[in-house]
Amino acid sequence: MELLKKKILEVGRVEGDGILKVDSFLNHQLDVELLNEIGKEFYRLFKDYNITKILTAEVSGIAIAAITAQYFKVPVVFAKKTQSKNLDKDTYEGEVYSYTKDITYKIRVSKRYLDKKDNILIVDDFLANGQALLGLKQIIDSANCNLKGVGIVIEKGFQKGGKLIRDKGINVKSLAIIEEMKDGNIIFK
Repeated sequence: MELLKKKILEVGRVEGDGILKVDSFLNHQLDVELLNEIGKEFYRLFKDYNITKILTAEVSGIAIAAITAQYFKVPVVFAKKTQSKNLDKDTYEGEVYSYTKDITYKIRVSKRYLDKKDNILIVDDFLANGQALLGLKQIIDSANCNLKGVGIVIEKGFQKGGKLIRDKGINVKSLAIIEEMKDGNIIFK
């Protein structure tokens, strides 16, 4: 998606080892016009899969999923990272290992919101090591739902997640795949 790549090159910042900061438009401050275009593109890519729900992980994926859902005219369900009093006790759970925090945590979705008849599209902002997607897939598998595809805004192609997920036979569509980040420069695949 050229509009997205252009935005990444204009305002994205490479910091440290493999960190791309896109918080000015994607996951802290939101460029709603760009998110609308992203939602339209995910709809174009997955419109023939009879999607009934969009699933994402708390927090960064919610805005992208919500805007995408308006084109599919389906609900968004997001997996919560923390147990709280207002979350049903009867949940599907997945485990996610965070490389940045060096911890494994549980994500949860109330059993009320997933049904074995659901055709699920996962939507998320980044794909790096694939751990969040594997945790979401655990939830989908526990609910006996049908995973129809994964829509990723930015994939770090130089990390193992894309290969890991695709090797499992999962239909992944990434709107921008970064091949390399070196000396502050971003090179797309």
